[in-house]
Amino acid sequence: MEKIWFNGKLVPRNEARLDFLTPALHYGVAAFEGIRCYRTSRGPAIFRLREHLERLLHSARVIGWRELPFGIEELTEACKATVRASGLAECYIRPLIWLAEGGWNLSVDAGKPHVAIAVWEWKGYLGPSALEQGVRANVSSFTRHHPNATMTKAKISGNYPNSVLAKTESLRLGFDEAIMLDAQGLVAECTGENIFLVRRGRLLTPPDGAILEGITRDSIFELAADLGTEVVQQPISRDQLYLADEVFVCGTAAEVIGLREIDFRVIGSGRGAPVTRALQDAYHAAVRGEHPRSAAWLTPIAA
Repeated sequence: MEKIWFNGKLVPRNEARLDFLTPALHYGVAAFEGIRCYRTSRGPAIFRLREHLERLLHSARVIGWRELPFGIEELTEACKATVRASGLAECYIRPLIWLAEGGWNLSVDAGKPHVAIAVWEWKGYLGPSALEQGVRANVSSFTRHHPNATMTKAKISGNYPNSVLAKTESLRLGFDEAIMLDAQGLVAECTGENIFLVRRGRLLTPPDGAILEGITRDSIFELAADLGTEVVQQPISRDQLYLADEVFVCGTAAEVIGLREIDFRVIGSGRGAPVTRALQDAYHAAVRGEHPRSAAWLTPIAA
């Protein structure tokens, strides 16, 4: 039976239950991560586990919890144990910290956090043909969160209805993904990915201010440097996307996926995307233990 790590121990999934009156369910007061475990020649290994768990704890700090029941070392072992118990060679890992008891007065100081970790098998987030063909996107009618309205540096559950609204709209319009602008009308990020464009051999990406600083995004910075490709963080306008030679998105779930069309405009020449392809290849090598950076970025799950 599938196991979930629940407040310190592995339990059958049907025992990992929440009460209807769990405050996090009503108010979205929770922090989470999305992490992936990959099959490698040395067995399953988790990609950039420590960085993900550090961000999880940082998100909890942003929410305002002063104390948590588990630290990073305990959570590291818990993630590994949950993957081992699943028997999966490749999977998606979801740790969650949520307001579980009290807090009905809208203060985390009056409540208690709980922690759980689940894993499941993962397929292509943007569809089976996305890697080879790229996907179609549109600029959403929904604006990305303002950093003083909600905290954009934290993966807080209550932030994600913004993404759900945008993604649902885009899918209903016949697109695969939504690109979201910030409150100033500049490109921010997608519903679950960061975004890059290629222009005259340089990689451009929005600055840190209003976006979630993705761990895959950080990996792209490092891999691009290895390939001798300059990366520049700068404000990006909507029309710069249309004029780009290449555009791609990246995230734990999506990995690295090119955008072949934005707002019914074909991106680039339509004859290939060499920078995107090179970064896809480097990223896939890194997560599977076949890249010089793999040793530092992969955590084996073997006991």
